[in-house]
Amino acid sequence: MNDGPELAVVRLGHRPGRDERMTSHVGLTARALGADRVILPDNAGQSKATVKDITERFGGPFSVELSDSQKALIREWEGRVVHLTMYGERVQDVEEGIRETHREEPLLVVVGGEKVPFGIYEHADWNVGVTNQPHSEVAGLAVFLDRLFCGRELEREWEDADQRVIPTETGKKVEPTDSE
Repeated sequence: MNDGPELAVVRLGHRPGRDERMTSHVGLTARALGADRVILPDNAGQSKATVKDITERFGGPFSVELSDSQKALIREWEGRVVHLTMYGERVQDVEEGIRETHREEPLLVVVGGEKVPFGIYEHADWNVGVTNQPHSEVAGLAVFLDRLFCGRELEREWEDADQRVIPTETGKKVEPTDSE
């Protein structure tokens, strides 16, 4: 999906037992809406397994990995950093500049979990608010990626999928692909 340099999403913080679903949904949203990979905290092994399973069944390419130091990863990132926060600049005011930059440089999107250290705000090239109201980090990531890719991610074709969802007016329909 991503036609430019790499776009990775990093999830800051993970509280086992409390954040499993949210961390998994950050990874699944990153995958579904155009990122190349997601980096999760090293204690989020169950979430990694969930995202990996979905990628194997519904296609990729997409990678998921664990890291014991998201802060170091952000500091050492060779590209630009977008931190999604409700305290940032309005997405509609900065999306075009981010899109232009991403045509040339890798982009790391930082999604918080627990309280985000102030150093992340300082290191980010953009602190971006999808809205300045309390909301889910998954919702913020989804809106940001959709605006970044101008909706093109919704038409994506998936490689190496074992199954696919068939759009229907009502009900659920999943069928095997021809690649099996």
